[in-house]
Parts: sequence; C-alpha cells; structure tokens
Amino acid sequence: MPASESSRFRIPKHRSHVPVARQRVRKTLADWGITDELADAVTLLANELVTNAVTHCRVSYSQIKVELTLNGPELILEVSDPDRDRLPRPHDSTPDEEGGRGLALVAALAADWGCRQEPYAKCVWARFELEGVQAHVPATL
Repeated sequence: MPASESSRFRIPKHRSHVPVARQRVRKTLADWGITDELADAVTLLANELVTNAVTHCRVSYSQIKVELTLNGPELILEVSDPDRDRLPRPHDSTPDEEGGRGLALVAALAADWGCRQEPYAKCVWARFELEGVQAHVPATL
C-alpha cells in the first residue's frame, strides 16, 4: 500500500487560474504514479470543482484551495473556498443549459463525494478508490 501523502496549493479566484490548478493536479498525480483513466477522472473533477468555486464564490479577492490526499487504498480531492454558506446542490440540467452538470459528473466518476462547512470555508470533496492502481509516493516528497 502507498504511504499517506498530501499535496495542497491555492490559486486566485479567477477563471484564468483554473488551467493552473488542473496542471498542478495532473503533475501531482503523475509524481505519485497515478496515470491513465484515474488521472483523467481526478483531473476532470478537479477542473469542475475549481471552476464551480471560481464561478460561485461571492467572496471578493479570495483564494481557492486544492488538496489531494493519497491514503492507502484511496485518493481524496478537496476544493475549498471562503463562501462557507453557499453549499453546492446538484440539479437536473435541461439539454439547452450550458452548465449545471458538474456535480452529476462528480457523482458519476468518484466513488463518493460530498461537501462540508468549515469555520471559514466550505469544502467539496471527491473520493476515488485506488484498487488495482500502482500508486507510489517518491522518497523526495
């Protein structure tokens, strides 16, 4: 089993920084030896959750925190923003709507997901199972 490890970073709450978050997540996963479909799914959901945080957080000049935790047989992705009272809720999107499908995608690709209120933030998380994945934590981390 891989050892427990985590990686966290913050980005400014601006759409132009979403690709930076996506690239950082992809690099961390690659450093841990997580590639292929799982890396694609985690990166896609990181993109969705960061985009949601950037789009819906009403706190000006804030930062979005992204954290990946590798713990034994699971990987946890957490995206936090300081707008603690606006918890996400999935809704059925009509075919004509451009958005609104992100949480449905999270539910479809993650083993589990949810959100929680913290003292000064809200966190949306997704859990992935590493069954059959040969993840490793480099000694240099």
